[in-house]
Amino acid sequence: MALWLILPLVPLAIWSVAHGWRFPALLPETWSMKAWAYALSPTSGVLQSLGVTTLIAAAATVLAALLAVPAGRALALYRFRGKGIVVLLLLAPAILPGITVALGLHGIFLQLGLTGTIPGVVLAHLIPALPYMTLVMATVFARFDTDAEDQARSLGARPWQVFVHVTLPAIQPGLLTGAFFAFLISWSQYLLTLSIGGGKVQTLPLVLFSFATSGRNDLTGAVAMIYILPGLLALALTARHLTGRSLALGPESVR
Repeated sequence: MALWLILPLVPLAIWSVAHGWRFPALLPETWSMKAWAYALSPTSGVLQSLGVTTLIAAAATVLAALLAVPAGRALALYRFRGKGIVVLLLLAPAILPGITVALGLHGIFLQLGLTGTIPGVVLAHLIPALPYMTLVMATVFARFDTDAEDQARSLGARPWQVFVHVTLPAIQPGLLTGAFFAFLISWSQYLLTLSIGGGKVQTLPLVLFSFATSGRNDLTGAVAMIYILPGLLALALTARHLTGRSLALGPESVR
């Protein structure tokens, strides 16, 4: 299955170093690094858009984490009126068609003066990223053992100390998982970025699409390889934490 998932990337990798690859040849007739040289040059705009995309995805992930941790805790540990409606509203951006969300946001952000700005794009990316991270954190807190927090408070720990030294280590694997998904969701946004950014905020998906529609398969392959590298790097940095055992799994994990 892993091979099947990686298989579509093979032609892109070959195209990025090919100069003339025509059917029925199994391999390119000529190999060239011109596509990579242009993609990494300042004139292509790829590196600039890479920096903008990373900034937007990182900011959206941090904001999603700050909102999702308390929201996930409330959904998992407390009962309150309208809880079902809140969950439904959280799921709405994932259920509704993307074009509907983009057009609705564009009208609101236009009145607020946020269109064509990086902060506006960051806030727009929160719409699809926040539901996934909130649901992940709700799942984590549903198995969270609050007795550890009570014990820390009984020993004189302040609220911030309880969170930093007890709660945060316990929810860290789930928090990293949710942050990873939020980062990738923001990283891959095209329609929201185009709608809210208005062409002024050039992210890597927009640049990749422009190269893909221009018919330059070699440049498309090179930019696509650059496009997937941050996701692979984020996965490599968080992979060892994704399966960790913690207090969030309940009292049994402490034994």
